[in-house]
Amino acid sequence: MSSIQLTPVEPRSPGITEIPAVLLPSLKQRYAPRAARLRQLAEGHVMADYLSFAANIAAAQQHLLDTQPLPAACVDGLAERLGRAQPPLAYHEYPRAPYWQDLLEQLLNQLTAEATPTVSAALDALRSQTPAQREQQASALLAGDYTAVNSGQAVFLWAALSLYFTQLAAHLPASAKALPGEARQHCPVCASAPVASVIMTGAQAGLRYLQCGLCESRWHMVRLKCSNCEATGALDYWSLENKEAPIKAESCDDCQSYLKVFYPERDRDLELVADDLASMALDAELEHEGFGRSALNPFLFPG
Repeated sequence: MSSIQLTPVEPRSPGITEIPAVLLPSLKQRYAPRAARLRQLAEGHVMADYLSFAANIAAAQQHLLDTQPLPAACVDGLAERLGRAQPPLAYHEYPRAPYWQDLLEQLLNQLTAEATPTVSAALDALRSQTPAQREQQASALLAGDYTAVNSGQAVFLWAALSLYFTQLAAHLPASAKALPGEARQHCPVCASAPVASVIMTGAQAGLRYLQCGLCESRWHMVRLKCSNCEATGALDYWSLENKEAPIKAESCDDCQSYLKVFYPERDRDLELVADDLASMALDAELEHEGFGRSALNPFLFPG
């Protein structure tokens, strides 16, 4: 159980400042900057084709967010899910609305025109599935049972699921409070894994937040603590550049895991999902050293 709990919004006393335990996602231009960054990173990159493919998915997500936003009926009942021990949108028990499958259908249609033969085969396979089969695939994917879902199809399923859960998270009438204890490895909004961590600028300058790979919420975790096992004594920081690199990997000798850390103050163009995908060379180095990735990128699934 997470040590961060979401509760109904409470009035704040003037003059009192505190560290926000959770930053819910903003829907304003949610995916457009990601698509633009992916295209920028694709130029001359060894993964250029795949980064461009991911950019097309992000652009399609932005189009659907603009043209087919979350129906009001999906927002009903969200307030009643706050204040519980479980995250309000816990993926393993939240009753998904058919809307997410509508998003998937539209996503498949939008991506058809520029699809390669391999991508077309994945799109056709998803189109041939019944709604019940898609729900089964979605449940397996969210639970991390990657052997049950074709990796080529998983990217499209996750794109629709993420667009759905991100909108739900953005509509939560919630604030958050930190409870005694640790247990911050997973998102306190939907219980999914982080994609990376970021050292914030602006109002939360210097604080570390983890960003969810599903609902895109961010939650606070103190620095110099393993984001996976929460140990403090066996951390190392790795980069492919120098000590002022905008992207590093934080590894833990206690649990043999790692998670990337992003420093936007060193590169204001950074976008967590895009730059995480484009920095797989750093992952290769950490895996060569014997560490396992504790994060989930929505464009990379095993298999």
